[in-house]
Amino acid sequence: MSRTTIDIWVGLFVAIGLASLLFLALKVGNLASTSSGETYTLQARFDNIGGLKVRAPVKSAGVVVGRVSGIRFDPANYVALVTMQIEASYKFPVDTFATINTSGLLGEQYIGFEVGGDENMLKSDDMIKKTQSAVVLEKLISQFMFNKAAEDGPKK
Repeated sequence: MSRTTIDIWVGLFVAIGLASLLFLALKVGNLASTSSGETYTLQARFDNIGGLKVRAPVKSAGVVVGRVSGIRFDPANYVALVTMQIEASYKFPVDTFATINTSGLLGEQYIGFEVGGDENMLKSDDMIKKTQSAVVLEKLISQFMFNKAAEDGPKK
């Protein structure tokens, strides 16, 4: 093989490697799976969102049905106001319960929808009334340690 042919093959191999790295970076950052279809907006208030981030998935029954589009602090109520874009093909009852969950032990956080039984459906710009905040691991550990210390307290 000539020197030019080898240089072309090496360049092609490097380009494929860089494209693979870009694809993996987009997958890890939740940027590769964008929905091009119609969406509608829902909002929910949480006392604590933990490590929830914009672009985090919104899942129902393990299926991604939308993405978190905005997070802001509500100074009037001292809570986090989370805005979500839900794909229009998915409709949820008014009594849907929104929880902040974690994938795995130390994985990414996402919003999970637990569907209710109401016949009325949420519409665009509706507020989800029933929410459960993120479980903060440090808070659980400190409560466990405090309770354990109280059990092992002074004995008479």
